[in-house]
Amino acid sequence: MAQNVVEKILSTHLLKSVNSNDVEVPLKIDYTLTQDSTGTLAYLQWEALGVPRVKTKLSVSFIDHNTLQTGFENADDHRYLQTVAQKYGIYFSKAGNGICHQVFLERFAVPGGTLLGSDSHTPTAGALCMLAIGAGGLNVAVSMAGEPYYLKKPRICNIKLTGSLTPGVSAKDIILEILRRLTVKGGVGKIFEYSGDGILGLSVPQRATITNMGAELGATTSIFPSDREAKRFLRAQGRENVWQEIIADEGARYDEEIVIELDKLEPLVAKPHSPDNVVAVKELEGMPINQVIIGSCTNSSYQDLMQVANILRGKAGHPDVSLAVAPGSKQVLSMLAKNGSLFDLVNAGARILESTCGPCIGMGQAPQTGGISLRTNNRNFYGRSGTLDSKVYLVSPETAAVSAIKGVLTDPRKLGEIIKVELPEKFIVNDSLLVLPEKTPEGEVVRGPNIVPISLPEKMEEEIWADVVLKVADNITTDDIMPSTAKLLPYRSNIPYLAKYCFSSLDQDFYNRITNVENGIIVAGENYGQGSSREHAALVPRFLGVRMVIAKSFARIHFDNLINMGIIPLVFEDNQDYEKLRQGDKIKISGIRENLTNQVKQWSIDINSKDTIRVRADFTCRQSMILLAGGLLNYTKKVQEEKNA
Repeated sequence: MAQNVVEKILSTHLLKSVNSNDVEVPLKIDYTLTQDSTGTLAYLQWEALGVPRVKTKLSVSFIDHNTLQTGFENADDHRYLQTVAQKYGIYFSKAGNGICHQVFLERFAVPGGTLLGSDSHTPTAGALCMLAIGAGGLNVAVSMAGEPYYLKKPRICNIKLTGSLTPGVSAKDIILEILRRLTVKGGVGKIFEYSGDGILGLSVPQRATITNMGAELGATTSIFPSDREAKRFLRAQGRENVWQEIIADEGARYDEEIVIELDKLEPLVAKPHSPDNVVAVKELEGMPINQVIIGSCTNSSYQDLMQVANILRGKAGHPDVSLAVAPGSKQVLSMLAKNGSLFDLVNAGARILESTCGPCIGMGQAPQTGGISLRTNNRNFYGRSGTLDSKVYLVSPETAAVSAIKGVLTDPRKLGEIIKVELPEKFIVNDSLLVLPEKTPEGEVVRGPNIVPISLPEKMEEEIWADVVLKVADNITTDDIMPSTAKLLPYRSNIPYLAKYCFSSLDQDFYNRITNVENGIIVAGENYGQGSSREHAALVPRFLGVRMVIAKSFARIHFDNLINMGIIPLVFEDNQDYEKLRQGDKIKISGIRENLTNQVKQWSIDINSKDTIRVRADFTCRQSMILLAGGLLNYTKKVQEEKNA
């Protein structure tokens, strides 16, 4: 039977045969990645599992998010992560080596493999035909322990690219067009597989821009075939030996298909404050700007920055614009320095930043008050830049570079001919900042005073009384729930400290309110928890006493994270019941353990002892067992104990 690319990889990684009645499938994970924003918590949870050595083919711990060392906290956490890696058999990428997704693509990605990462943009590796999925850190820790990752059976959508891009139009414009069509909810429950003659003209770095921002669609992942372009990239990295051809069979079937005619695309821009708020650049052309940031895991490759250097060569940035460039990896920075393009960037007035996530996550380069910032990032959520009243617009590197010269948003085609940059025949390879684990565990794990051990939640009760402590609208992000600013990221392993800032960007009184009730409930609209895979957005509310979230719908990763932390995510049976609930309402839910045990899908909620609404419990049998145990950590420890008995 003809198979598409996704089916080919799934067929070699499913741990049981799948039938039409299965809601989720157990997936064998070959590789994992973590980064320092999520990794510290992930490895605290890993240690709590008590497994002596990782059981994946390869696991990598990256330092790339929080390298701003204004106190001891970050350096201590980096030391903790390095000693954990050394003890348990994990590769360690030091600060300065680069952004996890860029470095993983360069040095580790293997066509046909599975990757689970504690970062929502893990699907970047789909550019090299990996089934790469973002998840919470606890999911990653459990996979490192040899347990399967349970994937809800997705719909496979074929995005067929035809024709070729015209000069001045880039891969960023392709994914912005898809976001314009489908919105940030359009990929929920789907895997996007790319095909068509149009992909032949896209290099692996260009494909990576598309798979990276597939996360903004809410997709499970995105993937390209392993073809001649994949082989070309791996050969240039000195890793041709891992290449294998993986392409869809003729006659392969898909659940749906979308066609994008590349030659009809034009430069696009995502307006504040959502990646799907997309219009043509020409509609906003001439808008004055204050800042241009080029980099992040989306557009910081050698090919991206060479394109920028070519545009800026011999020119100067506008005097009213602050221009900053962040190469995605040490490899990219080294190559720009060696061929002289770094001079072109600096000479044009660019501030060269570390090879880290940096401004994309609000780690420095916050715009001025009310500032207009053009960025090549993947997200422009409200407040994410570090300046609450700033406006962030997402654009391609070409649009960003030309606009930096002009001082206003400018269609890059106005600059004249833009020469296409080709991949080099050979990349500079220097893995000196990559620390390989010892073959046998040695040394002790070093813990700074900021590292607070996690506590295991208790088992689920039969009945819960709770107060509605907050009611929020649609598209609430994990940044809204648990801000991840330069001031707070150093405390990512200190849950009691972070708790004081939970929901602080939406409601300054939330912490005081929830600490005065025994149990809390959050009421939300559509797509609750979109954005980052950061499980702090579930763990911190659970620490504060949030027991349930009732929403119109949930983002995929956050839904799983809530269950993993023992919070019950319920969906309105009738969305009009959202209007019935008010902050301060008293809620009673009975028969919880019985409902979970018997897989009851419709639950009743008592409101103020006066009214009742129906909600839906969209849990698999396994997820119900996790909730009964109080969370994934308790559940996994029980599974491991039963295996070892």
